[in-house]
Amino acid sequence: RELLDMEVKAEARRPRWYERHVQPCVAELLGSALFVFCGVLAVVEHAAGAGRLQPALAHGLALGTAVAVLGDI
Repeated sequence: RELLDMEVKAEARRPRWYERHVQPCVAELLGSALFVFCGVLAVVEHAAGAGRLQPALAHGLALGTAVAVLGDI
């Protein structure tokens, strides 16, 4: 009877080495690559008269899109 009344709690899983070390590095690498790629494309496609606004908007929109899409991860 006592065994049936006890609550069985799941033991907290300790993160594996891959989750602690490799995943954050890969996420940082991909995020930085996306951010730099969008910035470089904004400067390469520089339209006359856009000035500093075009690269700034490209970086801001890329960052906002990445946060909106990947924010739940």
